Amino acid sequence: MSQQGGRPTGHEDDWWGQLYGDATEDTGPTAAPDSLDDRFASAAGTVNGVPGKGTAVPPQRGAPDAEERPSPASAFPAGLPKPPGFTVKAPQEDGPHPPRERTDSGSEDPRRSAPPPPPPSARPAPREDLPASPPAPLDYVGSGPPTYAAEPTALPPADPDDLDDLVADTVLDGAHYGACTLRAVSLRGDSARYRGEPRRDSLLTARFGTGDHALVLVAMATGARATPNAHRAAAEACHWIGRAVGRSHPRLAEDIRAARRCDLKSGLHRLTDRSLGKLRASAAEQGIEPEEYAATLRCLLLPADPECRTRVFFGVGTGGLFRLRDGEWQDIEPRVTEAGGAVAAPPAETPDGDRLTMDLGITTPPSPYDPAPEPPREPFRFRASVARPGDTLLMCTGGLADPLRGEPDLAAYLSGRWAAPEPPGLAAFLADAQVRVKGYADDRTAAAVWEA
Repeated sequence: MSQQGGRPTGHEDDWWGQLYGDATEDTGPTAAPDSLDDRFASAAGTVNGVPGKGTAVPPQRGAPDAEERPSPASAFPAGLPKPPGFTVKAPQEDGPHPPRERTDSGSEDPRRSAPPPPPPSARPAPREDLPASPPAPLDYVGSGPPTYAAEPTALPPADPDDLDDLVADTVLDGAHYGACTLRAVSLRGDSARYRGEPRRDSLLTARFGTGDHALVLVAMATGARATPNAHRAAAEACHWIGRAVGRSHPRLAEDIRAARRCDLKSGLHRLTDRSLGKLRASAAEQGIEPEEYAATLRCLLLPADPECRTRVFFGVGTGGLFRLRDGEWQDIEPRVTEAGGAVAAPPAETPDGDRLTMDLGITTPPSPYDPAPEPPREPFRFRASVARPGDTLLMCTGGLADPLRGEPDLAAYLSGRWAAPEPPGLAAFLADAQVRVKGYADDRTAAAVWEA
């Protein structure tokens, strides 16, 4: 007999010719079934001493309805040539390994030789030395759920002739420059959502310049409470400080890189006073009192130069400036003192006990020759700090600063979420910033900077 796959010789030629010879027609009436399986069965029966009849193979376990016909692998006896290209399946063994196909040359089919994935019980357990994942997002923290619903309820009233005055419920932004990644959000508080009032907070993120000389400004403002134009005053305050910083950004960026702290403080103080002065002038044009068209203002300057890690905060009014370092929050809000610009009230009496003033209950009318006194101004706040890799700097309005200082659970939750070296995405940052605390329902505006 020739090699496997070749043409047989000797007494097998007649059988081979009858089965695969060129003279044998593929179609036409036959005395017996002429399928390939039937030919296999006939050949097996001939070799086994039962002419014209194959050896029946019982159905496989688990397949009771299988037709009783011989398996090609078992029906082909040893010593009988197999036609070229014929493949057989190796018997299936117990276990999770699937059967592998073998070709007539005896080699395994590489497409079928890859083992399946191990069962869940055989997979390796997670490593214990890996850092723990951050806690799952929450809706609120504290002793109980807040009074108001979590989602917006009523929209603010709209003027068809002044649709530009509408304020969106939530503003979200972000960027990556130099060694820092910025996430910023401003969202309407639960109380304003319930009452259908516009968001009093305003947020501005802007880049001035290009390349390493660019300067990123984040400005946020909060309009005066219980005034109809609070949202307009906050937006105008951000607009004016943005214009002032944008026009002076080359000098400001150079002062930051050169660490000219005194020049920065005096220059930014001047720009802030000028911007808020325009706000007071706008109030006069509208014929309303300056305190009714006022806003707090908080700003952050971030240089795009990756070699410069100086972060500059400045502004007026209340809010918060925090730093998350080594998993702990640090309150780095600049403290206002008399030297820092705050006006200290005079003492009521001298050390000897003499009264400096006498309150007789008589109101003194203002002199017609003296100009009207200006409304009291908030002291200027300034801080320039050097960031470290892994720091997270957070600047926010009072809507987030107050619960962050007053509710330890919120501080612990945010530290767990933001302590990871990889900053969250915009959606995740929004979910973190709007975690609510009972008793705090004001607007929230926050800007966080992750240092690489």
